[in-house]
Amino acid sequence: MKKKIKVVIFCGGLGTRLSEETKKIPKPMVKIGQYPIIEHIINIFKRYGHKDFILALGYKKEIIINYFKKNKFKKLNIQLIDTGKNTLTGTRLLKLKKKLITEENFFLTYGDGVSNINLRKLLNFHKRNKSIATITAVRPPARFGELFLNKNFVKKFDEKNQINSGWINGGFFVFNKKIFDYIPSKSCMLEKEPIQKLTKKNKLIAYKHYSFWQCMDTLRDKELLIKLWKSGKAKWQIK
Repeated sequence: MKKKIKVVIFCGGLGTRLSEETKKIPKPMVKIGQYPIIEHIINIFKRYGHKDFILALGYKKEIIINYFKKNKFKKLNIQLIDTGKNTLTGTRLLKLKKKLITEENFFLTYGDGVSNINLRKLLNFHKRNKSIATITAVRPPARFGELFLNKNFVKKFDEKNQINSGWINGGFFVFNKKIFDYIPSKSCMLEKEPIQKLTKKNKLIAYKHYSFWQCMDTLRDKELLIKLWKSGKAKWQIK
C-alpha cells in the first residue's frame, strides 16, 4: 500500500468575520452539530485513509491543544504546532518546512471549509500534471437568487445553491515540496506573492470541483452548515 501524504490545516487565524464566535474560541473550534468544524475537516481526509495531520496553530491555540488532549483520535497522528498568533499564511507554512522536509507532496487546507471533494482524484490530478501547486477551484455559493433581466422585466429567476459563472479558491491544495522555493523569508500571504509567482510561471494548476463546497466565513455560513447537519444533508459527510 502506498504511503499516504501528510495533511496541513491552517488553524491560526483570528476569524474576525465570525467575531460573534471567535471572541471566545478560534474559528476551527466553532461547532457544527456536536463537533468542531476542525473535526469535520479531519474526517474528510480520514475517510480517504490519511492519518498524518499538522495543525498550524496561532490565535487561542490553547483551546485547540486542550481539545485534542481530551479527545483521543485513534490511529491518527495529529501534530499541534504553534506558528504564531499574527502570522500570515505563507510564513505560517514556511514555519512547517522542517515537518514536511521528507514529503514529496502534501495536502493543505483551511480550518473553516468543508466539501465532498474526491481527494483521491485531486491527488492523482496533481501528480498527473506534475504540478508544484494544485488549487481546488469551486463555484461560490450564491447568497441570493440570480435575476436575468431584459430592461426592467425579469425574464428568469434562478434560486440556485451556486452561481453559474466564476471560480474561487476553495482551499484543498496539493503542494509539491518545491513550494518552499517560492515562499520568501519575509512575512507574506501564501495567496499573494508565492501563488502569484507560480501563476506567472504556469506552475499553478486548478482542479475544478463542481459539487458541494462551503466555507464558514460568517455567522450566516455557520447557520447554513448547522441546518444541513441537522437535516441529514451534510454533503461533506462522504459515504
